[in-house]
Amino acid sequence: MPQPEKIKKVEEISESLKQAKGVFLTDFSGLSVEEITKLRQDFRKADVSYLVVKNTLAIRSCQEVGLNEMVQYLNGPTALALAQADPVAPIRVIFDFLKQHKEKGKPEIKGAVVEGQMLTAQEAEAMKNIPPREVLVAQVVGGIAAPLSGLVGGLQGVIRNFVYAVNAVRQKKES
Repeated sequence: MPQPEKIKKVEEISESLKQAKGVFLTDFSGLSVEEITKLRQDFRKADVSYLVVKNTLAIRSCQEVGLNEMVQYLNGPTALALAQADPVAPIRVIFDFLKQHKEKGKPEIKGAVVEGQMLTAQEAEAMKNIPPREVLVAQVVGGIAAPLSGLVGGLQGVIRNFVYAVNAVRQKKES
């Protein structure tokens, strides 16, 4: 690749790395073209871009944006799964793909950067069980609402009993 094209590619990768909330490095060797195409489609549905990059260009990009810890994982066939919105979306897509293609065992996670924190392959894989952001927000809101609904129910019971008592007194005075 001529020099100006390399410089442009490094800039594109650097910009993608800066904007990404989550970056997962994968080894895709052993996957067929059809399987990689399917994986890319799955990533697109999850708002994740999947870039197969030359390691030398990726290393330059990582150094440019200050992700020097990531350089150690840039050897052999490498692809970057870049999440713009949900930082753990790529890990879910990868594990869903692995469930369908158990015999391949690929793509294999090399490492990850989530919200600026470098993770090993094992740490990245542990994140697969973290629910999406929307689910977490719903759980927090539900946790806050549960005691409040209990309080409201209790207050309604007190008010209801008070109304029954006043109604009983009124009926007794009328008779």
